[in-house]
Amino acid sequence: MKNKISSLLDGLITYDYILFGGILLVFILLIVFAILLRKKKKTSLFLVIFSFIFLIAAPFMGYTIMHKNLFKNQTTLVSQKKLEFTKAIVVYAKLANISDRDFESCLITATIYRTSSNKLKDFIYKFKPLQKMSIIEEDIVIANEINFKIIVSPFTYPNDFNTIVEASCR
Repeated sequence: MKNKISSLLDGLITYDYILFGGILLVFILLIVFAILLRKKKKTSLFLVIFSFIFLIAAPFMGYTIMHKNLFKNQTTLVSQKKLEFTKAIVVYAKLANISDRDFESCLITATIYRTSSNKLKDFIYKFKPLQKMSIIEEDIVIANEINFKIIVSPFTYPNDFNTIVEASCR
């Protein structure tokens, strides 16, 4: 647990600290307004409840939205091949940097899940993948596209499957 927290804090950038500081400042301002309006009980109670909901929800939403906009990327699955003599799949894909900044590193994940003819089952299968494999690519400059491959092994599922390739960059 301590390792996860320290790795999370190491991955934060200056914009994250500005976001979290701004959220804390808005929370304090809402509480101060609630105290100033304490004679109007309904308004004051609404401000207090809203400020705590804001304090809990805004960091998650702000972090996600900010990183999607700052570190835009596009992953494209080129091909996937199930190897015959080993229990593995080779996934070929492309990653394009479409943001306005260079990427220091990207965590690229290939997720393999089973498929069926039922759309509801397909939706549920995405939450329980058969296998996941990740790699890290470093130093991707603006408007650059890299090709990569991920070897997912051991993979013993005999039926049809789908693959999703995603990247989280910073």
